[in-house]
Amino acid sequence: MAQAELLVERAGPIATLTLNRPEAMNALSPSLLRDLCNAFRELQEDKDVRVVILTGKGRAFCAGLDLKALGDHPQGLAAFAIHGDNDVYAALRAFDRPIIMGINGVAATGGFELALMGDILIASSNARFGDTHCRVGLAPGWGLSQKLARIIGHSRAREAHFSGNFISAEQADAWGLVSRVVEPDALAAACRQLADDIAGCVPWTVKAYKALVNDGLEMTMGAGLAMEKQVMAHANARVSGDDIAAQRQAVTSRGQQQKQQG
Repeated sequence: MAQAELLVERAGPIATLTLNRPEAMNALSPSLLRDLCNAFRELQEDKDVRVVILTGKGRAFCAGLDLKALGDHPQGLAAFAIHGDNDVYAALRAFDRPIIMGINGVAATGGFELALMGDILIASSNARFGDTHCRVGLAPGWGLSQKLARIIGHSRAREAHFSGNFISAEQADAWGLVSRVVEPDALAAACRQLADDIAGCVPWTVKAYKALVNDGLEMTMGAGLAMEKQVMAHANARVSGDDIAAQRQAVTSRGQQQKQQG
């Protein structure tokens, strides 16, 4: 029996997805793309899930599209349907709750693009990010040419795009590409702890905040501020003083528990 290319684990409000093609550095085959898209579509419909963690098994996070499968298939790139049924960018973009990317190793080309589809990136010290589109003769299709410059700056992004050189975990941390870098054996726990913290917040506020940030990044500052004001007036009107007090007490209790555990 063939092993599943995508492992799905649910624990309360947290779902963990693991790319499971370690022998191929978790390269994206058409079937893995399909499974990943279907998983996010199903999770979108599951209102009990508040956070998703996506990571890779083995020494790589994701090496991008499976070039061997691409070469073997008579339809070539069309077989991947990356802008059709297997459009992972659309599937992750439609998911309205936080996605934490646990970057355990190499994230290259399409794998780099996949990493940037997350809301928060936590990297192992073994992580490396590389855009090798120019080395293999492909063009990006999941936002890398637009996102990276906005995150790390134009000059750094152009260097990465045009040279195909890799960005180390240390560089990624210094450039603001990731939230933080942890030791390899601490990555899963770091992702889970952050997911627990997020899951403990008010669900509708987290969803609204994600939409505000993502939509605002595509607007001017003025338009973004106007959107925030409109959302605030609508959303905050439904919150009572008792609701705020109850949530503040919950946050205080959680902080005390974390202090005791620390």
